[in-house]
Amino acid sequence: MRSTPNAKNQTLVASLTEKATKAQSIVITDFSGTSVNQQVELRSKIKEAGGEMVVAKNTLIDLAVGKGKLSDALHGMNAAIFSYTDPVAPLKVLFDFQKKNEKLTIKKGYMDDRVLSEDEVVELSKLPSKNELIAKLLMVLKSPATGMVNVLNAGPRNLVYALNAIAQKKE
Repeated sequence: MRSTPNAKNQTLVASLTEKATKAQSIVITDFSGTSVNQQVELRSKIKEAGGEMVVAKNTLIDLAVGKGKLSDALHGMNAAIFSYTDPVAPLKVLFDFQKKNEKLTIKKGYMDDRVLSEDEVVELSKLPSKNELIAKLLMVLKSPATGMVNVLNAGPRNLVYALNAIAQKKE
């Protein structure tokens, strides 16, 4: 049975709980073996992608994020990656970083009140980001209009080509 956190830790748990509530997805990662410079670089890239990397005591992360469901993954030096604006974009940054710096270990994730295994987090990171999906949707929506313009322009354009060919033949 765990004891109640002291006042300072209760404030941290409240802060982590607020972050977890706002987050669309959360990933727990073991960052031991990475240098301070690498951690600063990773934090910066995650922030650019609409997320946040928070380092806290494992018990506090578990109390705030997993509500006891992440206990088995929380040992060692861990950080929680909170994805605020897009559930996938910060994960893509995390996996790109992991490929370059194999010292980082992805442990578990948390999304929609569900604990995700490492494999599920990997699959989630492979999905297109929100911006990529919007771009694809715009292309799909734009395609019929572009096709219609081409069809409507084809008649006059072909007429011009025919008249031009006749004019050249007469010369």
